[in-house]
Amino acid sequence: MSAPLLVIAAGGTGGHMFPAQALAEAMLRRGWRVRLSTDARGARFVGGFPHSVEIEQVASATFARGGLLNKLLAPLHIAGGVLGATLRMLREKPDVVVGFGGYPTIPALTAAWILRRPRMVHEQNGVLGRVNAMFARRVDLVACGTWPTTLPEGARSEHVGNPVRAAVMERAGAPYIAPGDYPISVLVIGGSQGARILSDVVPEAIAALPDAILRRIRVSHQARDEDMARVAQAYSGAGIDADVQPFFRDVPRRMSEAQLVISRAGASSIADISIIGRPAILIPYAAAAADHQTANARGLVEAGGAIRIPESRLDAGSLAAQIAAVLGDARGAALMAQAALGQGMPDAAQRLADRVEALAGRGQDQ
Repeated sequence: MSAPLLVIAAGGTGGHMFPAQALAEAMLRRGWRVRLSTDARGARFVGGFPHSVEIEQVASATFARGGLLNKLLAPLHIAGGVLGATLRMLREKPDVVVGFGGYPTIPALTAAWILRRPRMVHEQNGVLGRVNAMFARRVDLVACGTWPTTLPEGARSEHVGNPVRAAVMERAGAPYIAPGDYPISVLVIGGSQGARILSDVVPEAIAALPDAILRRIRVSHQARDEDMARVAQAYSGAGIDADVQPFFRDVPRRMSEAQLVISRAGASSIADISIIGRPAILIPYAAAAADHQTANARGLVEAGGAIRIPESRLDAGSLAAQIAAVLGDARGAALMAQAALGQGMPDAAQRLADRVEALAGRGQDQ
């Protein structure tokens, strides 16, 4: 008897791809075959997936980017992707299809709906993304990473948490070294969207810290390619030891070694912070659809594990004051780390994998 097949469909951002990778890892351990359906943007993230995951690049498009011609052609690209996905599913009859959001998930989820294959979506954020909202009442289950999640009436939902990659789980609950009279590490991660304001404000804020903190600080700052040179120069000009890169492949290690994380409030970033357990300053991305990053941050902030600064109130002075408040209070920082850890759901990938297998059992006679 051949191994059951899971088709995972995920869009082209880390926020979609990282939890998809975590589910793929969990299902492979359970003896399943796993296929990832994504687009050219998502293909940039497949290097972290296990080699045994089959990668399938689909034709898809977005109505949110590009010029008028792109918007006019988008339905044709999506229709072509749906046709291709439907033909593949007719041949292979996947046991379950799981979408993680983003336009590249449309072909696989539409094909699964047409063919009545068992299907669900995983929503990482506290507000459904556009594509997940389209399918929320057309799938067997909406698995929610953030709770509560705003859902349309009639959608069946369950809180499972946001799965994190194996590399993050290896650092789960790593002992926190509170700031003291020794080198202090700060990790700055901005995500693929909205990172520029962090590059504009964070170096200036760190340079404004009291000398007692500044002389001990070292920074890992993730910046976009076009911002790297000026960010590196800003740190260098202030005499700050900083590693500036467009993408850190070892974020879990850097986070586990950090005394403070400064981050956007993307769902995957918050999941990583809570699984490893680190104090954070969160700056929700103001342009995020339905302000979902503010919703994402709520649980960690209310638990005392993070400080939230609205983007509209972010400047070097206010950020410097909050950084100094955390790094200048070793006991308070340790309590924040403990509170963050208390918000983690380290079994999220296993909970989601359980739901996949339950759907497969329900769909065996289809």
